[in-house]
Amino acid sequence: MEPFRVTILGSGSALPTKDNFHASQVLELRGRRYMIDCGEGTQIKMGQYKVNVSRLNNIFISHLHSDHCIGLAGLISTMAMLGRSEPLSIYAYKDLKNILLPTLDYFTDDDSFEVIFHDINPKKKEIVYEDKALTVSTIPLKHRVPTCGFLFEERQGERHLIKQMIEAFDIPIRELKAIKQGADFVDKDGFVVKNERLTTPADVPRRYAYISDTLYTESIIPQIEGVDCLFHEATFLEQDHRRAKETLHSTAIQAAQIAKKAKVKKLVIGHYSARYRQHKPFLDEARSVFENTVLAEDGLIFEL
Repeated sequence: MEPFRVTILGSGSALPTKDNFHASQVLELRGRRYMIDCGEGTQIKMGQYKVNVSRLNNIFISHLHSDHCIGLAGLISTMAMLGRSEPLSIYAYKDLKNILLPTLDYFTDDDSFEVIFHDINPKKKEIVYEDKALTVSTIPLKHRVPTCGFLFEERQGERHLIKQMIEAFDIPIRELKAIKQGADFVDKDGFVVKNERLTTPADVPRRYAYISDTLYTESIIPQIEGVDCLFHEATFLEQDHRRAKETLHSTAIQAAQIAKKAKVKKLVIGHYSARYRQHKPFLDEARSVFENTVLAEDGLIFEL
């Protein structure tokens, strides 16, 4: 099974700190990289944590608050200075291109690569991207501006060949692709070897859900149910639950309640308000509801 890796570049909220930059994450799967949100300082963190920008071709922006997208101009400028030629696709609410294009036109002289904007509707659940590795769907959320999360679903892989059986039946190389896709093998005498004798089942596809800024909402549960890992914003502790409601954010306990009700395998919480100097209370509160919880911190790397 190939690694499905997530690197947390920034785990803070609107007011960054020296330890917690603005929101950004990078997923890696089958040699491809996908960025979720791009707050201020993202390009700095990419260099610090050795995330190569050359294989980053798709960026998904959850909403147009500055702590989730203000780093795009700097990142794109850096890509241009590094000689990028491949197109870069950005998936975001339609207003982003009107905000970002004038900035790029003014500050970026190099037009060696194309920035392609793909408008998404944060209020609608739909597949917005797909390739050979995965599909990406929007998860409608409840925030002060149009906002969505993202569900990354690995595509079903091929079955695994049993080397000893392939050799025993002297199966030609040209037949292996079809067998990995589930075909039986028929030899020159018409003898049929069932696929189950030649292969083992494909790996179960992995799923990662990213829940950005949102008021507590159980409407997301059907879409994220049973995911391998859920990232859920936890801006506030329970003592400030009224403030969370006023600003349409979630608390650590609320994130854990969603994880429990959705029966996810693992919960990662982050997007901490800068008012809190210590993050362990977030972990304690979340684990009181959902034990398999970890804290997002800048530089955290984990695999599904």
